[in-house]
Amino acid sequence: MLKPFLQENRVEAGCDEAGRGCLAGPVFAAAVVLPSDFFHKDLNDSKQLSEKQRETLRMIIEQEALSWEVAAVSAAEIDQINILNASFLGMHRALDKLEIEPDALLIDGNRFKKYRQMPHHCIVKGDATFFSIAAASVLAKTYRDNFMSGIHRDFPEYCWQKNKGYPTAQHRKAIMEYGPTPHHRMSFQLLPEDHQGKLF
Repeated sequence: MLKPFLQENRVEAGCDEAGRGCLAGPVFAAAVVLPSDFFHKDLNDSKQLSEKQRETLRMIIEQEALSWEVAAVSAAEIDQINILNASFLGMHRALDKLEIEPDALLIDGNRFKKYRQMPHHCIVKGDATFFSIAAASVLAKTYRDNFMSGIHRDFPEYCWQKNKGYPTAQHRKAIMEYGPTPHHRMSFQLLPEDHQGKLF
């Protein structure tokens, strides 16, 4: 069972991102402050949930959170500062927009770039440990998936409504045939090395 907080009587914001391993599209990040008594039996790491469960939980989180925000960092920005820094930047942007200033941050993963002077705790598999991080995981994932389904209409060859920009065989085949789009992360290896020459 997930935990409601790390330290009692503190306002904690859970932070997570979605899309780090994708070849195309922004990385999305979310920050969520939940009531200390928040509970939902289905809330978990978004990767463990079905799309329908995530969409249902997204509505519940948005209604019941004390404050929540989602932010994106574009593919062009990822190419400039690298994906790790882009993930941190996305979390910082989400935190910037929160209506409630937290006392501490719970970060999914093992690394983070300090935000203001706020204490933070990096928690490996935090999205399967704390409700607030799991909630951030669900928001980041659903907002990113919706974004990728939206841009799929402009670039249907890449099947982003299904693969969401991840490096599936179908996605890489489309890159090989049609080349990269403005949404592709050019600093990533879009194709296996023996196919790189066919990118352009």
